[in-house]
Amino acid sequence: MFRIICSFLLIVSVVGVALGALNDEYDSDKRYHPRLQDELSPKLTSKNAEQEQTIEYWRNQAKATVEKLRQRKENTNIAKNVIMFLGDGMSIATVAMARVYAGGEEKPLSFEEFPYVGMSKTYCVNYQVADSACTATAYLTGVKGNYETIGVNAHVPVRDCEAVRNRTTHTSSIGQWAMDAGKDAGIVTTTRVTHASPSGMYAHIAFRDWEDDYWVKQDNCDPEQVDDIAEQLVYGETAPRLRVILGGGRREFMDRDIHQDYETGKGGYRSDGRHLINEWLKNGPVGENRTFVWKRSDLLAVDPRRTDRLLGMFEPSHCVYNLDRVHKNLVEEPTLAEMVDKATDILSTNPNGFFLFVEGGRIDHGHHDNQARYAIDETVEFAKAIELARKKFSEEDTLIVVTSDHSHSVSFAGYPNRGNDIFGIAGTGNDGLPYMTISYANGLGFYKHVDAAKGTRANVRDMPDALADDFPFPAMLPVELETHGGEDVAVYASGPWSHLFTGSYEQNTIPHMMAYASCIGSGQKACAKP
Repeated sequence: MFRIICSFLLIVSVVGVALGALNDEYDSDKRYHPRLQDELSPKLTSKNAEQEQTIEYWRNQAKATVEKLRQRKENTNIAKNVIMFLGDGMSIATVAMARVYAGGEEKPLSFEEFPYVGMSKTYCVNYQVADSACTATAYLTGVKGNYETIGVNAHVPVRDCEAVRNRTTHTSSIGQWAMDAGKDAGIVTTTRVTHASPSGMYAHIAFRDWEDDYWVKQDNCDPEQVDDIAEQLVYGETAPRLRVILGGGRREFMDRDIHQDYETGKGGYRSDGRHLINEWLKNGPVGENRTFVWKRSDLLAVDPRRTDRLLGMFEPSHCVYNLDRVHKNLVEEPTLAEMVDKATDILSTNPNGFFLFVEGGRIDHGHHDNQARYAIDETVEFAKAIELARKKFSEEDTLIVVTSDHSHSVSFAGYPNRGNDIFGIAGTGNDGLPYMTISYANGLGFYKHVDAAKGTRANVRDMPDALADDFPFPAMLPVELETHGGEDVAVYASGPWSHLFTGSYEQNTIPHMMAYASCIGSGQKACAKP
């Protein structure tokens, strides 16, 4: 009996020690997991806060979703119009953060309501993690190429002056396919119109930075033999046929000694003495009404019925960030939605339909500088432009495809509470200092948040500029420009043949699916007889 009692007491003692250890572990967990800290745990801020605590709410929500999916029917009409929206650098994490910023965790962005979603593999032929040049070649011309090259296949190495002159390496874009089929085509972007993504519609170049002749010369190439991207926009095979081109980038079209910029009075970047905007205005046939605009009021005043071709460049370089437009009262800077609205007004005058490429390009730039507020706000503006287009054109005859070219090293992490400011603090680290919900694997934000000499982090609560639009968010590794990410990106589709865009596929498949739906190009077509 004595032995039994001693054994029992021993078991109780061991269990007590184990429970004590568990309590210690729980206490440790409580110190470092903000979701367990009362001071960082506000009540739910959702409008459905009370309902969300019930079983019925979530079951009813799931039933409604299932019913919506059950009633979905495949649309096999021929797409008269195709609009491709490209959120440059819009990773899945970026979409999720923008959703929180725009309305809440449960509030979808406009394109998240599209019925079909797929995943696109973004790598270049020679790089695991892609840039915006090789990806533009993929999603606009249907062929993958090398890093930093545009509109050419992988036989062209970057900066190879001779290889790019071989026209057999040149790839044609879906914009050209549309125009060859009697449709119109156009470009809208918040970057320079000669930047990597939009130039995928018309350029064939061995290096994305050859936007003007000066940079061609810098790489020891002959600008008489290698046409820069701006010159290809004016005199190339595809771009002169485009009905609408809207974005930024005036500096690539004017010589540095021609101090005639419409807004600043400064010169451009060219070194050949040319003013390519004036040359573009004169490049059309007799009687063609070509219009150039550089400010919002002139853009809004354009009459689509009297405009044969429209070129708009609203900044010497990229268009301004939307937050700067709002907070600095830059009233002559158009929004992306306004540019899309005017572009589609003009393109809609063609009874055969159109193809329009739209880029929200400054999402990428915000991420590169670790300036998450800019990147996330640009994503919301991008979603507004998509919403405008979807409401403007019927799903019966207009296919809209939304995707990204590549990801970024941005992270949406920690344990922030529901309704927490997406740009705020998520909790406390093991060093006793707060950490933010948004952080980057690399970038210049490292210098703001880390004292490398001491091996310590700075306290973000002590930073007076933490609420500024251009505040750099934390980064783990110092690099000049934060890098892209290599994971797949999402593709959202609505309209004729949008069901084709489900599943996982190579990025270069996207233009072939759009061409199939609209019966253009030399590949398979929905209108072809079996």
